[in-house]
Amino acid sequence: MQLYKRQHGEEQPYWPAGPFKIRLPFVHYRWETAEMVQALIMFVVSLGMIPLLEQYLGLPYDVALAYVVVCGIGFMLPALLGIPFVPGWITPAIPVVVLFLGDFEPGTEAIQAMFALQFLVFLIFLILGITRLGTTLVNIIPRSMKGGIIIGAGVAAIIGEIEEGGRMAETPISLIIGGLVCAYLMFSLSFKHLVDKSDLARKIANYGMVPGMVVAIIVGFLVMEYPFPDVEFGITQPAFGEMWGYLPFVVGFPGLDIFLLAIPTALIAYIIAFGDIIVGKTLLDRVDHLREDEKIETDIDRVHIITAIRNALHAFFAPYPGLAGPIWTAVAATMAERYKYGRNAMESIYSGSGTFWVTGFIALFILPLVSFFQPVLPIALSLTLLLTGYICIMVGLEQLETQVERGVGGVMAVVLAVYGAGWGLAAGALLYILVEKTNLFGREPRDEHGRRPAQRAEDQE
Repeated sequence: MQLYKRQHGEEQPYWPAGPFKIRLPFVHYRWETAEMVQALIMFVVSLGMIPLLEQYLGLPYDVALAYVVVCGIGFMLPALLGIPFVPGWITPAIPVVVLFLGDFEPGTEAIQAMFALQFLVFLIFLILGITRLGTTLVNIIPRSMKGGIIIGAGVAAIIGEIEEGGRMAETPISLIIGGLVCAYLMFSLSFKHLVDKSDLARKIANYGMVPGMVVAIIVGFLVMEYPFPDVEFGITQPAFGEMWGYLPFVVGFPGLDIFLLAIPTALIAYIIAFGDIIVGKTLLDRVDHLREDEKIETDIDRVHIITAIRNALHAFFAPYPGLAGPIWTAVAATMAERYKYGRNAMESIYSGSGTFWVTGFIALFILPLVSFFQPVLPIALSLTLLLTGYICIMVGLEQLETQVERGVGGVMAVVLAVYGAGWGLAAGALLYILVEKTNLFGREPRDEHGRRPAQRAEDQE
């Protein structure tokens, strides 16, 4: 139950606050049991950032857990301030960020580099949100380069997991079985047919990655790829006091040279995040017309501003390899699927997203849950990256419509995955100018449909 009730066909109640629309659980939306249960398991993915914080930033476990709590605060902001998305990291950018951090020594150097990168991402979102130029920026980037960025991020994600010394090489049985279960439940055409016919299959599908993750964890324990957890009781104690010693206020702020090195990675992260915004809007548009009882507002400028706030929060108080992204695609997709079944299933899109991350934040302090999942944190991160890699390659290939675009985008993707953001962008831009442009030194001619001559020629073949 909630204090304010929505009239049929109207927007969910809120308190206006400048550009934001404040909504609180039990006041403006009801508590959703299904999202609460899902979050009590899926919150482990947010803990999955701890191994990267330890490896690349040199943080102790308790300090890394404090960083995750700061991330949890950021995760609650979108539903609180008026965004219907389920927020997450800029997950496809993680492999590119890791390549960037690999050039710095864990500790002071890496923390300063991560601050520089995240501060630039904050500035990009803030400026483009205020000026409303986000769409314009992404539209001027050629399709071949957008596809190359997305595919390159996906390839880097998969390579990082399956290469020698990667997590799959160390724990192959649990990750392969868990990954296959996730892939079947989330992407299989045969399972989609089952969902249409079976209530049980539809209920399983509503939980997205959860079944695959549970299977991977159980298998990991049974085959002893991961030690059995030492479950503790009580409340977690993130090292907030010790965390101060790992922040830029203490370790120092980076120089201009580090900011310049971070620019290519920041641009790639934004382009990927903007694609996520489009995906999120598409997911909501697909179900909005099915629910005449609620009007869903998706304000892209507000998405930019709140994502900027979250990245600023991270930059100063928890520099984060995952960055702060607008949407967690896997959870948002399963939530949209449940939302379409009516008000009894999910009272509001905000009740779903709000309940999920409020529960996820509370779970960070439940010691039995955190201690149970602590040995298997690599599973959560690995499955997230593997599935992200699959989705990125799938979506990136959809961007490439002509043979020339596929060639430019494919080469750019390989260079980006192997050598990082700067070289990837340079290779993509050079190939676009030399190979794809029909007018080497001038503006590209377009027909009434916005196509270039090369596109028309290939369409006609």
